[in-house]
Amino acid sequence: MLVILIVPSLSCPGGDSRLRGGGHYAKVFLDRIFYTRWRAFSPDDFTLRLTPLRRFSIPALAVAAFLLLASVPTLTAQSQANAPAQAGSVEANRKALNVIFEAYWQERLKHDPEFASILGDKRYNDQICDYSVKAVNDGLAREENILTQLMDIDVAGLTDEEKTGRDLLLRQFAEDEEAVEFKEWEMPLDQGGGIATTYPQLVSRLSFATVKDYDDWIARLHAIPRAFEQVSANMSIGMEDHRVPPKYLLAKPLEQVKELASQKPEDSPLAAPLKSFPAGISAAERERIKDETLEAISKQVQPAYLRFARFLEVSYIPAGREQPGISALPDGAKYYQFLIRHFTTTSLTADQIHQIGLDEVKRDEAQMLAIAQKLGFADLKSFRASLKTNSKLHPASAEALLDAYRGYLGPMQARLPQLFGRLPKAKFEVDPVPDYMEKNAAPAYYESAAPDGSRPGRLMINTYNAANRNLYNVEATAYHEGLPGHHLQISIAQELEGVPAFRKHHFYTAYTEGWGLYAEHLGKDAGFYQDPYSDYGRLDNDIWRAIRLVVDTGVHSQHWSRQQMVDYFHDHSAMDEPSIQSEVDRYIAWPGQATAYKVGELKILELRERAKKALGDKFDLRAFHDQVLGSGALPLDLLSDRIDGWIASQKAAARQ
Repeated sequence: MLVILIVPSLSCPGGDSRLRGGGHYAKVFLDRIFYTRWRAFSPDDFTLRLTPLRRFSIPALAVAAFLLLASVPTLTAQSQANAPAQAGSVEANRKALNVIFEAYWQERLKHDPEFASILGDKRYNDQICDYSVKAVNDGLAREENILTQLMDIDVAGLTDEEKTGRDLLLRQFAEDEEAVEFKEWEMPLDQGGGIATTYPQLVSRLSFATVKDYDDWIARLHAIPRAFEQVSANMSIGMEDHRVPPKYLLAKPLEQVKELASQKPEDSPLAAPLKSFPAGISAAERERIKDETLEAISKQVQPAYLRFARFLEVSYIPAGREQPGISALPDGAKYYQFLIRHFTTTSLTADQIHQIGLDEVKRDEAQMLAIAQKLGFADLKSFRASLKTNSKLHPASAEALLDAYRGYLGPMQARLPQLFGRLPKAKFEVDPVPDYMEKNAAPAYYESAAPDGSRPGRLMINTYNAANRNLYNVEATAYHEGLPGHHLQISIAQELEGVPAFRKHHFYTAYTEGWGLYAEHLGKDAGFYQDPYSDYGRLDNDIWRAIRLVVDTGVHSQHWSRQQMVDYFHDHSAMDEPSIQSEVDRYIAWPGQATAYKVGELKILELRERAKKALGDKFDLRAFHDQVLGSGALPLDLLSDRIDGWIASQKAAARQ
């Protein structure tokens, strides 16, 4: 899983890019949220109910609606059908398009300063996101303006990559307009992240090399109380609209808030930069920085945490909904279908996804039974029971768990040149999940490397209650989160040349998480999983993703209870109890996101088989992988188009 935070896990509500999900459950706060509400449609305009009011032009909204009803590739095809443009006009359009791309990217960084900092851009290091309604309205206005400019560009004569960049932004803006209806900004908190964990997570991804770096962090600390006020106000409106998370889940973030509020200032993760200073910073400056940082934490930040904890206890948690599924919300069924389309980039329905899950569970269990029988067990039930009592399949310590992950990544890294023509330059490391997050975090997730090389990619491993964790699925998870999974795919995307900056950091859950799950499968193709228990673990990981399709749609579309979700896991998986509990809560808190993994993996496997069948002995696995990864993250339909184009080019080359 990424953070979510695969790609940068922090996203500002007023920013100009929808990073909803990500894919990783380490997701921090709003994945791309819009602080706006609509009144009923009138023939004249759309008007926002909240102040400040702004009107969206009918032409721009009509374009957005059209893009959702007719695929963007169709627009591209129509443009290609136009009369060939003269060379001069093509270059002018190319230049204009690149100016729009760069302006969009710079606005994105300006209005999402945390994201800019994660990327190593320090221009906005002393600022934090504006979580106000006005900021979101302003962000939508910027998108409308860019959308209009993009529609004015004649794409005739432009390269496929240039057209793709334009199409991706048009799709994004169209979806952003549609998302406004669901008022996502009113529910910005769950056990996986929120305003309370945003900045403790951010600080670990920053570099501190100069006095200004420290002073910028102090400035951010001073701004955090305002962010808490804005988010609390937004949540209060959600209470009025009956758009609130399940009540039982809210006890978990409250625990996080209280823990962070009660720490000694010097023990707070927000004070982590004080643990070491660069040699070039004088003793006097170090003392000043320390005093100002601790004062800001103790007198401003921690009181804000305490006020937020009080708000949660007295007002917000009592207002939490009783039902776990998103269908309990007004327009919940419509919202869930929107989320499925957003995360999977397909038109699959909840019922179709549920059936795919049932079919995949059945297929995986047949293969798992074969392994169990080879190991001397009559059925899966007895085999799974033995896994829990086999001490060799559980780590002796937290460090042993981390070492197990590291042990699988070395051999895979040595094999990569046989599987890929292009490899990333970015380094990676394996680290434990921070203490304040470990009770509610996923078993493992990935945090991307800094594009400038100042920070390696990180495989974050949950070592909480390590003795009850399983070792047999570590190999598959290492491939998913590290190599050849998230670290390889995301780092290659960040290192792409000749594409707009925003393309290097674009994120589609079905693509990114689908690739991560495909990476687990690729390990088997490459001859790994020699231990039968690890091979079973591979299938256990796969069935975990299949189970997701069943239980996610079960709770959000078929009105399952939480216990039904837990029972389905127990009936079809040997997953350890801490992981089952956290996973079930994750799906409840993050509707639809978990459906993207399997859908994405199945599409990549389908494309590989299509290419094999079409090219026969001319099929090159390394070249196929380079094509899948060579344009950054894409919606699945555009990925399919890209692979079809590659197949056609390979056939043409073979005929010459």
